[in-house]
Amino acid sequence: MKRFLIYSTKIFVITILVAVVLDGIYTAIFLQTKNRGKIEDVYNSTPKKFDVVFLGSSRANNHFVAQMFGDKGLKSFNYGMSGGHLFEASLLLKLMIERKYAIKNVILEADLNLSNEDEAEGISALFLPYIHNSEMIKEHFSTEDNFKELYYIPFYRYIKYGTKIGFREIFFGAINKKTNQLDNLGYHPLEKHKNGNMKNNIANLKPLPHNKYYEEIRSICKANNINFIAVMTPMCENVVGMNYFEKVKKAYPEIHNYENVVVENKYFSSCGHMTDEGAKMFTARIIKDFFNK
Repeated sequence: MKRFLIYSTKIFVITILVAVVLDGIYTAIFLQTKNRGKIEDVYNSTPKKFDVVFLGSSRANNHFVAQMFGDKGLKSFNYGMSGGHLFEASLLLKLMIERKYAIKNVILEADLNLSNEDEAEGISALFLPYIHNSEMIKEHFSTEDNFKELYYIPFYRYIKYGTKIGFREIFFGAINKKTNQLDNLGYHPLEKHKNGNMKNNIANLKPLPHNKYYEEIRSICKANNINFIAVMTPMCENVVGMNYFEKVKKAYPEIHNYENVVVENKYFSSCGHMTDEGAKMFTARIIKDFFNK
């Protein structure tokens, strides 16, 4: 029995040591990666200056054509993250402020994600390599149910979210393999597909009366003298439950409703995401309404 306990203790200690070493190696690689994605780009960056920064989900990533702002002499970047929620948008803005970004305007896509305060695990996982290096990230995750496991158990986060921050990502980060996330100033254009999903039902969605992360973004902008512009972006003409946008406007009267600026199906890749042509029409309207005065 004594031998078994000693053997078991050795195995446990070795396992912990290996986990600590692997955790350190993985984290060290993430701390020098800059060309893989938007989160790494911000976290490992030096101070930057922007006239306009875009935040939100894929409905920001695919809808705001940053180069059109550049053509007007406005330095901008689209930090929308496909699959992301306001949880991640708020944290990304916090990191920009922590990195001393000078931002004049934040345009936030705020519509469908106002209905929840959940983290989008596939996107939030991309912040976790830095959880021991950033008080901002630690604090943001501190209220999540699995925070203690993620923070205190070495290498656990890399195992749990292996498809996002596991060996494959480490390998590509180590060899500096670039992705397309930072191309086109962060904007990701879409094409029209004959099999695109052109039906959507949002009748059961309800905006929260005080979305925590929306309020955080607005407060951060106010505290840092950033002009805050929140907008609802277009959806195709087949959507059921479009009165959701009226509910948003009632709960958040400061949010500008642009859901009907582009409606024809021919301008949509799927019901919630415009093609490049539709995005350019929408972006032109945003520039006209807010930056041509």
